[in-house]
Amino acid sequence: MSSNLRLPDIGASIDVDGIQTNYHEHGEGDPVILLHGSGPGVTAWQNWQGILPRLGETHRVLAPDVVGFGFSPLPEGEKPGIKLWTRHLAGFIDAMGLDRVILVGNSFGGALALGMMANHSDKVRSLVLMGTPAGEFEQTQGLANSRTFEPSMDAMRAMMQAFPYDPSIVTDEAVAARLRVAQIASGKETIRKLQPGEEQNAKGSRIVKGIPLQQLDAITVPVLILHGREDKMIPLQVAVRMHEHLKRSEMHVFGQCGHWVQLEREEQFLEQVRGFLRNN
Repeated sequence: MSSNLRLPDIGASIDVDGIQTNYHEHGEGDPVILLHGSGPGVTAWQNWQGILPRLGETHRVLAPDVVGFGFSPLPEGEKPGIKLWTRHLAGFIDAMGLDRVILVGNSFGGALALGMMANHSDKVRSLVLMGTPAGEFEQTQGLANSRTFEPSMDAMRAMMQAFPYDPSIVTDEAVAARLRVAQIASGKETIRKLQPGEEQNAKGSRIVKGIPLQQLDAITVPVLILHGREDKMIPLQVAVRMHEHLKRSEMHVFGQCGHWVQLEREEQFLEQVRGFLRNN
């Protein structure tokens, strides 16, 4: 494990109800928690390394590895699922001594943020959701590829190139960094649990089931929805439907942008989030 300790993905650690939780922290002020997406080799660092210090100029920003991903290992006997993830996140908020926080969720992290509103809404002040699954929709090829991934440079490169609109932003360095994590950290079995099993619709397509849209009707905190028009993981229509059900939501769609809004449109992402944070 000593060589792993040099990985930038490994930050500080805190015990959350018996779960050693890896996280990164920048800045001071109102607390913002950045929630990573899923996918082989994912960590908070892989998703947020460019955003952490910049949002940290005005806020206390924390980015944990969700239990079962990265370097927050799944406890023996625990099954990954929304109940465990929301319990862990609520415990992390308490362990860090926080009150009400702003949750910024990328993809799976957005679904987790929405899940918090069902049982721990008292801990949440507002939400920013990016590429977030909600309701039911046909499984995309990108999600299917994440489920069946086996670690290699070629497989990791192909998977990562499906995320952005412009695949040339995926560098060899980024592929190698994420592959290193995929080979040694938690996440592979968790990801497979996230994806649908054999359930199919009338056309024979597998169905992804996110947070039911009816649950969104009860959410009354301010919400900012950000989505790439060319997102091949979570179709734009999923975000539009979510926007229709969230009473206090605003939505911004980025053209020529895929699933990685915070990487593909970093400046515009920060502009949107900072404006939202100022007003909420």
